[in-house]
Amino acid sequence: MKYYNTLIFEMSKEGRQGYNLETKPIPQVELPKHLLREKKADLPEVSEFDVVRHYTNVSQKNFGVENGFYPLGSCTMKYNPKINDELATLPGFANIHPLQPDKTVQGLLKIYYDLQAMLSEISGLKAYSLNPFAGAHGELAGLMIIKAYHEKHGDTKRNKIIIPDSAHGTNPASATVCGFETVEIKSNSDGTVNLQALKDVLSDEIAGLMLTNPNTAGVFEKDILEISRLVHEAGGLLYYDGANLNALVGKAKPGDMGFDITHINLHKTFSTPHGGGGPGSGPVGVCEKLVDFLPNPIVRKVQDIYVFDQAKDSIGALGLFYGNASVYIRAYVYILSFGKEHLSDIGPMATLNANYVKDSLKDLFNLPIDGHCLHEFVFDGMKDESTGVKTLDIAKRLLDYGFHAPTIYFPLIFSQSMMIEPTEVESKDTLDAFIAVMRQIVKESIETPELVKTAPHSTIVRRLDEAKAARQPIVKFKDIK
Repeated sequence: MKYYNTLIFEMSKEGRQGYNLETKPIPQVELPKHLLREKKADLPEVSEFDVVRHYTNVSQKNFGVENGFYPLGSCTMKYNPKINDELATLPGFANIHPLQPDKTVQGLLKIYYDLQAMLSEISGLKAYSLNPFAGAHGELAGLMIIKAYHEKHGDTKRNKIIIPDSAHGTNPASATVCGFETVEIKSNSDGTVNLQALKDVLSDEIAGLMLTNPNTAGVFEKDILEISRLVHEAGGLLYYDGANLNALVGKAKPGDMGFDITHINLHKTFSTPHGGGGPGSGPVGVCEKLVDFLPNPIVRKVQDIYVFDQAKDSIGALGLFYGNASVYIRAYVYILSFGKEHLSDIGPMATLNANYVKDSLKDLFNLPIDGHCLHEFVFDGMKDESTGVKTLDIAKRLLDYGFHAPTIYFPLIFSQSMMIEPTEVESKDTLDAFIAVMRQIVKESIETPELVKTAPHSTIVRRLDEAKAARQPIVKFKDIK
């Protein structure tokens, strides 16, 4: 199998080809000299059969939610129903050209229009734009709206964004990209906002606060209304990071909590599989006073026609054409499949699964936040620390048993964080199997610690030097010796 573990370029042999174009009398066209290549394109020469075998082999090495349990905390890696794929790939959607005029894509624009309204209802906010292409893209859009709002009101000294130390890492990054100065505040031991720490930094320089609820540790911000009051009284706006909305959908609305802006990760809460950089979608929604600042375009209905419209004081467009149309369609189908009456079942089932796994393992793992959690929870390493086995070792050993590792070393408020989110789609059988493997790994850590410290043993690639891989990545096939 070594041959099929090589890259497609390494399989190249001069003279091989994977196509046979029929010869037809096509008129000759002379290209301008400045468009001609000076030397032959450096492409692999392989047969069609080699290409098929190579990519089939690569696909079998990948791990996804359809291969096995994927408890990646704060990323909500849930099953994507096949009806989503079936409808998103209908020719009427899949074959749309990005330059088609509005009147020729009325079906797609109706979906956009209805999805905007659905997201408004689910989140309790006035209006949405589907323009952002990812969660962090949605964060950037929200922060740009905050900046535009304050600038319009002449409040230009508001150049600081408050971010709790338990926040997602994209929050401070997005704020910095948008030109804000970030102000970190220490959280309580359960990751919730420390009210006194918040009060200490509020001033007329604060543009807003970025927050997710429930927080990264899976704990609901019980003081959210007080937090909202404090920020608003100081003249700031409240931004909701929608990464953890899966826990609340159908049960609680960010708008009712006082949030002015939110992004929703359609690829998390509403089922589209993601990872490896895409696909994603991060629609941004706002309260009534911010509607005019939404990114363009927004789909509106004029009589019986759906059109792309422009917001009055828009921050502009963050992406072109129709965006990640297939993601919007999948989210639309997912929401309709549940219906309004059953969307509220998602959060409670996710919460039940998370608490079941947590309570089944807390005798062996440190539980820094005891008590009830929502959709996810955090362990802080094994209770038995004598073997020197760390969270990274446990994560690597899980791969040998066919489970994807959970999020590790995040949130940063705990030194050996292992953040686990089972989602609502997993059966008790799957959870029991995961629990059994986690208990087995603890046993191995005590009896044969080196087995765990040198894992994984049965995967295609063994343990890597992750620091070197990040700092000295090999991105060209010719660099491989």
